Amino acid sequence: MALTVLNELLIEDPSPPLLFYQVNKTAQLETLNYQSCFMQRVFTHFPEILFIHRTYNPRGEVLYTFLVDGPRVPLEGHLSRAVYFAILAKEDAEALAQMCQVFKKFNPAWERVCTILVDPYFLLLPTLAMEFPAAEVLLSAFHICKFLQGKFCQLALEQPVERLLLTALRSTMCSATAGNLQKLYTLLSTCIPPAQLPALHSHWLLNDRIWLAHRWRSRAESSRYFQGLEVTTRLLSQFFGTTPVVEKGMSALLRYLRQNSGDKVSFNLGLSPPNRYTPLEGSPESPKVEQLVEARIQQSLNAICTGPAAQLCLGELAVVQKSMHLIGSGSEKVNIQILEDTHRVQPQPPASCSCYFNQAFRLPCRHILAMLSAHRQELQPDMLPAEWTAGCAPNLGDILGSMWSETLEKRLAVALLTEENLCMTMDGAERVLDQELGILGSCLYLGQVTWTVLFLDIFICKMGK
Repeated sequence: MALTVLNELLIEDPSPPLLFYQVNKTAQLETLNYQSCFMQRVFTHFPEILFIHRTYNPRGEVLYTFLVDGPRVPLEGHLSRAVYFAILAKEDAEALAQMCQVFKKFNPAWERVCTILVDPYFLLLPTLAMEFPAAEVLLSAFHICKFLQGKFCQLALEQPVERLLLTALRSTMCSATAGNLQKLYTLLSTCIPPAQLPALHSHWLLNDRIWLAHRWRSRAESSRYFQGLEVTTRLLSQFFGTTPVVEKGMSALLRYLRQNSGDKVSFNLGLSPPNRYTPLEGSPESPKVEQLVEARIQQSLNAICTGPAAQLCLGELAVVQKSMHLIGSGSEKVNIQILEDTHRVQPQPPASCSCYFNQAFRLPCRHILAMLSAHRQELQPDMLPAEWTAGCAPNLGDILGSMWSETLEKRLAVALLTEENLCMTMDGAERVLDQELGILGSCLYLGQVTWTVLFLDIFICKMGK
């Protein structure tokens, strides 16, 4: 009797889904594992990152929803990224292990799961790690954001302070660079009373491993990502979390999924996973794949390089994103042409190029980054000298000492490398000078010493004012 509605939905389903359940002595639903054929196909194509969300109903019963995540997964379609639903009889290690074993039995692609994202209240991490031994379990950016939003409300802060923190949180989540996270951490330390600060677990903001799983997204993609998850979790709460009867909640959720099956068309299940080492043989890239490749390169730059080095290389990457490039491969070298110039790149580590930027800084230039983008590769630590890798403090005198003979150019190079520190000391009105610093760097890069000196004089006058 308890499964009447569910059975009706299953009869109406054109393709039989996975349905594994148990009932108690009073014929009430105790456990449920559900996966449609479409959900199974989605997981098979995008198994690398699993996002786990938990929804509780008024009786304290919990619905586990597995969603796929990561750079290759389209963002469109509410609940279209859901690949598994499970209701546990009791939320303990044994029940979680049983749920995972059922999931793995019907999804052989589980062995390809690399990362699992969970909420801060998830306590059964050892069980999850045991069931997915090859996967890394991390806190999700979305759940950290929701956690902090809830804490801000609980602390009953003054309204201006709460608005300031919420605005800073939203901005940081959409651009979770190390610098922005550090600024938010400092802001929390300033605005939150010391006695209440430990409850916020602000140290999560400084755990770079958490944010590397999220940082590949652009600001626009991050905004759509958070909005999509917000709608998804609200739908789960609307259908399952508001009714004390598990069967009714699940039937409403499954009926919604069937009625909104148009979301399925947003997935291109023929998309093959990108190979970070295999070059493409002249096949044109779709704009979406190019964006994902460039996002991976940007993530690897931020992860591997020091701050100044990453800023320089990201400037070079911006040129690649706006320029057409042609590549001709030889046995050991690659010819790169980006609009105005042609240079020869040696891809073997440490990668080198004949251009002025690479010869001067020994950093990945626009030509090396164009090669990586076309070959769907990411920056590797052995592609740049050790003094530029994250965690090392480069001695600029040693790096620049043998590169130029002109004293003026040395000073300009040091000024360019310290641009990030300079910008951090500016007030809002002075931040417009960021653009002028970029022009200064361009003058230096092109070797236009006369114009560089003139521009530097103008810049110094503005800073003096």
